[in-house]
Amino acid sequence: MSVLVVGSIGLDTVKTPVEEHANLLGGSASYAAVSASFFAPVNLVGIVGEDFPTAHVEYLRSRKIDLEGLQTVPGKTFRWSGEYEWDLNIRHTRSIELNVFEHFTPTLPKSYATSPYVLLANIAPKLQSHVLDQMERPRFIIADTMDLWINIAREDLNALLPRVDMLILNDSEARQFTGETSLIRAGAKIRKLGPKFVAIKKGEHGCLLFGDNLFFSCPAYPLEDIHDPTGAGDTFAGGVAGYLASRNSDAVNFEGLRKAIVYGSVMASYNVEEFSLERLRKLETQDTESRYQSFKALSQFEVIA
Repeated sequence: MSVLVVGSIGLDTVKTPVEEHANLLGGSASYAAVSASFFAPVNLVGIVGEDFPTAHVEYLRSRKIDLEGLQTVPGKTFRWSGEYEWDLNIRHTRSIELNVFEHFTPTLPKSYATSPYVLLANIAPKLQSHVLDQMERPRFIIADTMDLWINIAREDLNALLPRVDMLILNDSEARQFTGETSLIRAGAKIRKLGPKFVAIKKGEHGCLLFGDNLFFSCPAYPLEDIHDPTGAGDTFAGGVAGYLASRNSDAVNFEGLRKAIVYGSVMASYNVEEFSLERLRKLETQDTESRYQSFKALSQFEVIA
């Protein structure tokens, strides 16, 4: 089963206390699509400018990601620059240049409309709804969001939630969105707005999954070296969507999602080990399975076969 991934594609400049790298492949859709491609075929929808490096296009194509939905238009590619403190959980945006992304309207090729699994990566909720308007009864829809849309597009986000099966957001966004200090109450409150499932990311502390009177807490994979946290959440979401698509199931249940959450965490753990997508470039499919088994043993996931 294929996964449709729609989101931003960009060029990043990332600075940590130790290193700085420019013109890196970035954007929510890039991380999510590459991550999902380790499990299932991916259809990618995004926009880039004429300055987008051919090498990045070829890398995406090498992952057998279908690029019919990639728009290349006159102008410059979306650019983001950020800097991390010694505590890599603290990041400061130095600059954002929307460029061609400012007027991005996702247009799906006809062949993409029947994609059974959909990952609406981090773009405006109105655009996420526009994508769903072009779809033909997908089996499972995942949407990611961020604090910006909670602040400036809450009405559009509220309209989107009943249309998706799963919402992914981080802990601070969940608290911001619901006004709840307790993540347990926040997860339950978001579910009442429409999604069957809610995943709340907690960075180095793992992820919480909420279903219908069901709850699962997944820790993060223990790492000694973290070089660049950029895109970890998108890589996580891509791993979740890709794993679900790989199961070729008519229905997604809580047990399947629990396992998908662990695989998503595995993919995110690899991603942060190097800048941009460099670690995933070296990754083999058997590596993901090896780390999953190690993760399961370390965390004693006895109920996950």
